[in-house]
Amino acid sequence: MFHENQSPQGIGPRWAIAGLALFSLTALLVTAWILVDFSREIQILKELSHHLPASDLPEATELAGNLRFQSQLALLLILNTVVLSGAVVLLVRAYLSSESSLRVTKVLATDILASLDLGIITTDQNAEILSFNPCAESLLWPEQEEQGDGPKHFPNSHQTLTNICQEVLSTHASIRDIDYVMEYDGHPRTLRAGCTLLRDHLQRLIGSVVHVRDVTEKVLIEQRLRRMERYMSLGSLAAGLQHEIKNPLSALALHVQLLREGMQEENPSPDTRAALDVLAEETHRITRVLENFRDFASVDKLELQLVDLKSLIQKVIRLVKPQAEKQRVQLSSQLPDEPLPEVRLDGIRMEQVLLNLMLNALAAMPAGGTLEVTVESFNDSVALRVADSGAGIPKNLQSKIFDPYFTTRSTGTGMGLAICEKIVRQHYGTIDFESGSHGTTFTVMLPAERCSPVG
Repeated sequence: MFHENQSPQGIGPRWAIAGLALFSLTALLVTAWILVDFSREIQILKELSHHLPASDLPEATELAGNLRFQSQLALLLILNTVVLSGAVVLLVRAYLSSESSLRVTKVLATDILASLDLGIITTDQNAEILSFNPCAESLLWPEQEEQGDGPKHFPNSHQTLTNICQEVLSTHASIRDIDYVMEYDGHPRTLRAGCTLLRDHLQRLIGSVVHVRDVTEKVLIEQRLRRMERYMSLGSLAAGLQHEIKNPLSALALHVQLLREGMQEENPSPDTRAALDVLAEETHRITRVLENFRDFASVDKLELQLVDLKSLIQKVIRLVKPQAEKQRVQLSSQLPDEPLPEVRLDGIRMEQVLLNLMLNALAAMPAGGTLEVTVESFNDSVALRVADSGAGIPKNLQSKIFDPYFTTRSTGTGMGLAICEKIVRQHYGTIDFESGSHGTTFTVMLPAERCSPVG
């Protein structure tokens, strides 16, 4: 249904047609009555003529002729009235047919607007709402069951729509593709809005048309594509750096070790020993960076086989259980009783993904909390979720957590989630997250019955 804040139309023409039909019928009845009256008067005149003297007969004959002429005129009037009534009937039929066609056209237009997955709102020249379709109602007023005649203004939470509407009405320039973020049931959704002028068939300004749609999924896909482009270039760079630096670094680490062993007999000073320790530590740190480079660049070929997800999850839980107990984190898993669909995975790589997600969750709960791993199967996919009760990821950082070398911790290289995202993507899957003050949940979606990875 398309909601409109307008008064009923078409009542005036209907009353006009009804009045015209009533007038035609009244004229027909009056004319018929006059014709009957003339006929009666002619008959009376004939009867009187028999009793008149011969001298008065010419006047009586002339009067009878006048009455016959007037009766003929009355008959002609009746004929005109009948024709007029016929014209009125045709006019009424044409009007009713036009009104029916207009009603069908309006219903069709309303159904089209109601079927769109795009919110359409029309406003007057004061930016007050005139009408809106169901999609707009679900986006702007999701918690209200009935709108009645519809609200007059945009909700305060959608101030962006008010601003662009007022700007279009004042500048007469259309606005397109303005994105803003709203929360629905605690989940952020990205809305994309635009506004154009609304004119009638005479090009007179009526108001504006505001259109808004939910583009959350599209924005997520665009973000993934941008990450994939960065990963492709970074993978080539990583492979080159790892190859070029590995050999010189190995030689440097070896000579630092030889230098340390050679100076032990000479009893070096504390400053010298400290310098050697710094060299050894920094060499080791660079080696770890290169290993991350290698891991990121080498995840190209996966060894796929049918993997029991339940066993894989239980194995990783056993690995992190000591650390969870040390941090007073309650660790649990929710695994379905029924068999999961077959999934071809690289078991080692998927263990790496799950382990990294669980270790990140533990790092978010240094003072204790809950960590839960769940698995849910669908018709053609399997969802693996890792949920913690930590403080959540700040909104200003959520768009960056899959970027290589981005980290909020003092330790680590920031490559963990980037590698996880690449491994999941190469399994034809996706990895997403939801985060708030209640904690963070990472969801890995893996398709069932895949036989080969993407490169």
